[in-house]
Amino acid sequence: MDKIEKYRQNIIQLLENHSNIQPLKQEDIETQIIIDSKNDHYQLLSIGWKEDERIFGCIFHFDIKNGKIWIQRNMSDIQLAKELEGMGVPKSDIVLGLQPPSMRKFTEYAYEN
Repeated sequence: MDKIEKYRQNIIQLLENHSNIQPLKQEDIETQIIIDSKNDHYQLLSIGWKEDERIFGCIFHFDIKNGKIWIQRNMSDIQLAKELEGMGVPKSDIVLGLQPPSMRKFTEYAYEN
């Protein structure tokens, strides 16, 4: 299996593993996994209603760009980069896209713009 296909499977596994994040498991709020393998965009969303308030939010967003996994959004305390490392993804192939480009060079991960 090539590297990109392995990364796709890693991301999907992460999304599936965390699709039951607890505060979201309410009667009228569901989590949805969005997979766009053609363009390499992957998201975990919360959608529904809390009383009269509309809930719609992106919990996680990953992209695969230039052979690297970009963590674009993480609205949890889960250390997604560490979990990817545990799946065998090297730090040099993880970009913290949710960090400003000027700050990425100070992390232990890839710092592409």
